[in-house]
Amino acid sequence: MTTLFISDLHLEAARPEVGEQFLAFLEGEARGAEALYILGDLFEYWIGDDDPDPYFAQMKSALRRVTDAGVPVFFMHGNRDFLVGEGFAADTGVRLLEDPTPVDLYGRTLLLSHGDALCTDDLAYQAVRRMTRDPQWQAAVLARSIEERRAMAREARTESAAYGSGIDPGISDVNQGAVEDLLRTHGLTTLLHGHTHRPAVHEFLLDGAPATRIVLGDWFTQGSVVRWNADGPILESLPRP
Repeated sequence: MTTLFISDLHLEAARPEVGEQFLAFLEGEARGAEALYILGDLFEYWIGDDDPDPYFAQMKSALRRVTDAGVPVFFMHGNRDFLVGEGFAADTGVRLLEDPTPVDLYGRTLLLSHGDALCTDDLAYQAVRRMTRDPQWQAAVLARSIEERRAMAREARTESAAYGSGIDPGISDVNQGAVEDLLRTHGLTTLLHGHTHRPAVHEFLLDGAPATRIVLGDWFTQGSVVRWNADGPILESLPRP
């Protein structure tokens, strides 16, 4: 059996090809998996579990079919879908995960994270992250109307695009020291995350012991998946038909 990990699909109706590939993935490979982990930014934006958007409803129904088929699906919040809540979990059957979360897998324990908390060199982003993860801020946002929240999401996306185009790419990557500190805190040597859209397997030494950081890619031009079985992990791209 194989456990699957994906992240950073950024699903929205404006990118139908991504959604089509995701739906095919759920109806195909995911149905035979031991479990599926979604490590954040499944959606380009999420304004609340009460959003009636039919495109997102279609994706929720597809996830429900997978969980109804007996495949455990786990979801970790990203920086775009941090408002996913218990309503979404109830609709889809997925299980919500804290960030970070350790997972025992085939005799090995790895640490899962979306990855944005490790981009500690980006001080402006970390300030925004602290704000958007605050329960009081989230409650205030969710108290607004659907249309108000959609307008906020559009504005946030515009600001994010402008900010991202103007900073050093190195600042938006994870900080190696933050990675090592996180692994030390949990007593682990393997980290799997997304967020940076820079798929790779990084090998390094952590206090003299071999350590690994696996980074999932986004789904903008093709899919990205980590397939993990008893032989270990494989990071692969999923060509788009």
